[in-house]
Amino acid sequence: MRIAVYGAGGIGCYVGGRLAATGTPVTLIGRRRMGDELAEHGLHLTDYLGAELSVRDVPFETEPAAVADADLVLVTVKSAGTPTAADELAGALKPGAVVVSFQNGIRNGDILRERLPDQVVLSGMVPFNVLNRGGGAFHQGTSGGLDVQRHAALTPYVEGFATAGLPLTQHADILPVQWAKLLLNLNNPINALADVPLRDELSQRAFRRCLAAAQAETLALLTIEGIKPAQLMVIPPHRFPMLLRLPDFIYKRLASKTLAIDPLARTSMWEDLVAGRRTEIDYINGEVVRLAESLGREAPVNAKLVELIRAAEVGPRRAWSGPELLEELTRAG
Repeated sequence: MRIAVYGAGGIGCYVGGRLAATGTPVTLIGRRRMGDELAEHGLHLTDYLGAELSVRDVPFETEPAAVADADLVLVTVKSAGTPTAADELAGALKPGAVVVSFQNGIRNGDILRERLPDQVVLSGMVPFNVLNRGGGAFHQGTSGGLDVQRHAALTPYVEGFATAGLPLTQHADILPVQWAKLLLNLNNPINALADVPLRDELSQRAFRRCLAAAQAETLALLTIEGIKPAQLMVIPPHRFPMLLRLPDFIYKRLASKTLAIDPLARTSMWEDLVAGRRTEIDYINGEVVRLAESLGREAPVNAKLVELIRAAEVGPRRAWSGPELLEELTRAG
């Protein structure tokens, strides 16, 4: 059965590349720039466990029509591009095709489902980080497989994903899983503003206290909304802020059992700022601000992170120290 990856950036090339490397027919669909890069260098995939996979000649297309014969389409475009992607897919997909949103944020699956009534649309979540190292090289820097909404239509693909080292964990209710991932992604703007690798940032208590403040604010709002984030790691989500606030030597000991992070890991938001692209801040911390507004509340810490990233998108970038950023968020909160 044929798989297409719609939006071949970091996540799309990595997931599609791992599937292709283990024999699954995959077509990547993305921008011409990426197609030219892969034509020259092929795909070279590595991960935090030491895996190295190289694959050449993965079909790459730039037009939506390339999904016409796909049985499964993995949507990995940036969240701001979801409405456009949905409209493009609507004009090209065959009835009954399975579409999975592997994107940041909460609402992408709903947008796709609304505009693709003749297809099976499922929400999914990628828990790990992928760094685009250039020259066709993509590196998975943190642990995790793939999470997706449970559906019988996925059955033919389960073995292929497992063989590729990306097992599909299926959930009857995906929303708590998405919010659990978003709690972790609240660190994306902090890492981008810090301008250091992920592991270096999280080794500093001041930066962790910034993340703890954003998470605690979000958890309080989710409690009011009646949403209990899923437990994806050893530590339950409501314990995250407490863990992050611990002194460095205690945090290091406990965190090593919680999430594997290698020295290369960076966030996609950092990559976007470096490349001069618009970030997904509105679909990460901005989701918390929207939730607060819907409840008649405020989310000043997350709102300040949105403000700082928007300023970084249009103005000169600076590297914030942990104490500087913590002071800024403390004043806002």
